[in-house]
Amino acid sequence: MSSLAQAYARTSQTTASPREIEAQALLKAARQLQDVQANWSGPDTNMHNALMFNRRLWTIFMSAMETNENPQPMEVRQNIANIGVFVIKQTIEMQMDPDPAKLKSLIDINCNIAAGLSGRS
Repeated sequence: MSSLAQAYARTSQTTASPREIEAQALLKAARQLQDVQANWSGPDTNMHNALMFNRRLWTIFMSAMETNENPQPMEVRQNIANIGVFVIKQTIEMQMDPDPAKLKSLIDINCNIAAGLSGRS
């Protein structure tokens, strides 16, 4: 990568809004899950890593919803927390009984939330 491209990449990372950073993280998780689904050959390291990344991301979101400093209305915070609980349950289900079809709901949730954060809903 040229030094000009590297400078642009650093600048775009530092000027992105928190909502856009969250959206990009959700899309990254969705892409990883889609890759597992599209290249399914049974449970493997890629599946484990994709599920772990997604679970960590949603754990962060859920933790952020619990803080008193969170400016979002309680209803929004509760909705995100509820979605997070569903994501964690689906992740556990996928780990216990792997099936690529079970990834669809996780992918859809991440893509839809990312679209809302980016104003593309």
